[in-house]
Amino acid sequence: MRPGQDPWVIFPKPAPLARVRLFCFPYAGGSASIFRAWPAVLGPEIELGAIQLPARERRLADAPVSHLPSLVEALARSMQGYADLPFAFYGHSMGALVAFEVARRLHGEGSPGPAHLFLSGHKAPQRPAWLPSIYHLPDEEFIEGLRRLDGTPEDVLQNKELLQLLLPALRADFEIVNTYTYVAGPPLDCPISIFRSMQDSEVTRDDLEAWREQTTGEFRLRMMPGGHFFLHSAYPAILQAITSDLAPLLKAYG
Repeated sequence: MRPGQDPWVIFPKPAPLARVRLFCFPYAGGSASIFRAWPAVLGPEIELGAIQLPARERRLADAPVSHLPSLVEALARSMQGYADLPFAFYGHSMGALVAFEVARRLHGEGSPGPAHLFLSGHKAPQRPAWLPSIYHLPDEEFIEGLRRLDGTPEDVLQNKELLQLLLPALRADFEIVNTYTYVAGPPLDCPISIFRSMQDSEVTRDDLEAWREQTTGEFRLRMMPGGHFFLHSAYPAILQAITSDLAPLLKAYG
């Protein structure tokens, strides 16, 4: 499947000579455009596909998805169209949770799954829930809840017109997070690499170390500067680490 054929994936810079794809899953309220600068750092060997969820950007007219199993099913079906190349997942915050569950779905079906999982900004799924439930609150209370959680950029919260467009997607995303229930299952066999912000007080090192239980493969935990949204400021370092971890895969398919 190529650019333009699949509403779930946008390729900011198609790389026809790529040997590996990296699919990137945004945080709650985020969209594919948050990854638009990343391909320039990755180079031509890794093609970046940014996940575009409904009710934002090009899919603004599409109904948001607030039911995680439905979202996972749709994304797993989409990923099956890219099995011509090995691929990896990167997900931040809610995106980490969604990427993990899509990987588990593919693994459970016996379909080609990610060769590597890169995650940040979210505690291991088996750890107790840490976010208060806010998705059902009236608009003003919901927005104030977003501000307290520091889970949405302040410039978005200050832009009333933009916020009104994003509220359906934000509510759906937080419903996914707030209603998530971990179901124990066999660990993945792909490596997992975790990135942790040095200033993220909500997600502890122990919360992230617990991701180790979710794989029988290699596990790495790296520290990065910045707050919860460190993926914006530290993405060159994140992509350098991702490229390093994917080097064996690139060599194997060279």
